[in-house]
Amino acid sequence: MAQSEFDSVDKKLLNLLQSDFPLAREPWKTIGEKVNISEQEVLDRVRVLKKKNVVRQIGAIFDTRRLGYSSTLVAMRFPEDKLDAAAHMLNAHPGISHNYARDGYFNLWFTLAVPPGQIIADEVDILAKASGAEATRLLPTIRFFKIGVNFDMEKKVSDARKYFVPDPAEGSNGKKADTTNPGEGWNKAQELSDFDVAFIKELQDDLPLESKPFDPMAERLGITVERLFEYCDELVERRLMRRYSAVLYHRRAGFDANAMIVWKVPEERAQEVGDIMATSPAVTHCYQRPTYDDWLYSHFTMIHATSKEECEAIARDISEKTGIDDRMLLYSTREYKKTRVRYFVEDEFRIEELAALRA
Repeated sequence: MAQSEFDSVDKKLLNLLQSDFPLAREPWKTIGEKVNISEQEVLDRVRVLKKKNVVRQIGAIFDTRRLGYSSTLVAMRFPEDKLDAAAHMLNAHPGISHNYARDGYFNLWFTLAVPPGQIIADEVDILAKASGAEATRLLPTIRFFKIGVNFDMEKKVSDARKYFVPDPAEGSNGKKADTTNPGEGWNKAQELSDFDVAFIKELQDDLPLESKPFDPMAERLGITVERLFEYCDELVERRLMRRYSAVLYHRRAGFDANAMIVWKVPEERAQEVGDIMATSPAVTHCYQRPTYDDWLYSHFTMIHATSKEECEAIARDISEKTGIDDRMLLYSTREYKKTRVRYFVEDEFRIEELAALRA
């Protein structure tokens, strides 16, 4: 959808859903009060925005690694005439949450998460063989600098000014910590109780569009709604949960250009340069990843904009601020999958099933 298709109320709603979703017993009423419309109108508008595929999902976003899952970015190379079939086959894996065709030699890029006990390199190897990949590179995170997708619908810019890394003093209700280093232990698995797991399974699903959507969750968990909100704050403080918010389809929201900018950064400047890159409000994700003899780009910055020209201007600005000129902009040419990882589900993928499809 073009930005012009959203009226001023829609834009305010979308901003609130992304960055300031209220953990309240009647959240839609609270939102309505902020934009001067009724609870029913909020619900009606959100239903339309979901029907038009602008809003993907509203729910809790958890930290994959601190839940004990292993994750990695994977780059694969396929012949162009085999790319679509391979991408759709790979989409069957529930641990693949984002899957894009991109420019360049490696033409398929996806993120993969696997539960505790599974070896991610072994699983990628089977996926590569099953899908017929000509080349595969595992690119797990070495250093994490930033993650924080946020689209300012009123200003028409990506506005990821803050990390979605919680400040315990601020709680979970849409609050975010300043853009500082994520700190030690960001990738360390934490011990989870049975209630933690039950809570995560309950809160990860899409929020129902009803007046008191948290009541049934609390009832199923055997706690009060007030205790449910307190527990959200506790999970944020433990850095298991990043936030509770909506995720948008960026293209349907008017941000048509999606570029993964990869940078060749000297190792001695890795931390310094990553910190500078993370300060850009246009950068939603910023990581350092491994290099290979045929892949020398260590730093990855994700940007979303309304045009390729805007993406290129953002890249020039980052280059000027860091002094790093060696870069590539890898635009997504097709989105095959974008969803949230579902944790602790009973129907975990059995990799042998995909291998059998290839046999």
